[in-house]
Amino acid sequence: MIENLPLFHRIAGQPVIVVGSGEAAEAKRRLVERAGGLVIADLQDGVDKGARLAFVAHDDDDRARADAARLKSAGVLVNAADRPDLCDFIVPGILDRSPVLLAIGTGGASAGLAKALRLRLEMILPQSLGRLAAALGAARQRLRARWPDATDRRRAIDAALGEGGVLDPLADNRDALVDGWLDGADVDTHAGGLVQIVLSSADPEDLTLKQARHLGAADMIVHMPDVPAAILDRARADAARVQGAPGQSVPETGGLIIVLSMKNDIVADR
Repeated sequence: MIENLPLFHRIAGQPVIVVGSGEAAEAKRRLVERAGGLVIADLQDGVDKGARLAFVAHDDDDRARADAARLKSAGVLVNAADRPDLCDFIVPGILDRSPVLLAIGTGGASAGLAKALRLRLEMILPQSLGRLAAALGAARQRLRARWPDATDRRRAIDAALGEGGVLDPLADNRDALVDGWLDGADVDTHAGGLVQIVLSSADPEDLTLKQARHLGAADMIVHMPDVPAAILDRARADAARVQGAPGQSVPETGGLIIVLSMKNDIVADR
């Protein structure tokens, strides 16, 4: 059984009560404004304007409990900073790839844990994920036209969004492939271009997830002589490998080219 029901609440243009002072209160005000809500600093004014949500961020425990009780009696849902026993709702850690939003909650057990998880996921999910979602949303009618049967449509979308699929959401810039996929074209999922990776250490465990993603998608690896084999082993097995030298130009070829160098090397360029 889950302890909390995750919901996404639309507050754009709506009054939201935020009472209190200090860093916690200011953080809640910024959050409300970021979602388009109208911050109301006076408790009674907010109730009179029909606010449905309230954030209470008082340092004084008695004042926090009194305001929370007053708001609850008026039918307002309350979040009380650092007082989970007073909370009707909990604000999760938010990973923003709008319109894609990931909410990470621990039931109030540890905000630090939610933050740590969010930061890890920030490294995994590309910034282009939101654009992919928007492109799929805009293509809803074309999807229905291409696959009128709901089962066929679901299977096609699942295949495209699966690992290694045409629209793999963990790969960069897959939004650019939506039109070609819907047109039935033979879409090349290996985006071309050149990416330079300057390694901070010889340990493959120190690769960022974004760097590892690039290595896994590369068609050619151009590496300096001191790049260790353990790093090269993280690349696609069928990627071409070329040992370069500082200052050497990179071959002109199609596909994605990764230039690998250690921190003290002079990175090659085209």
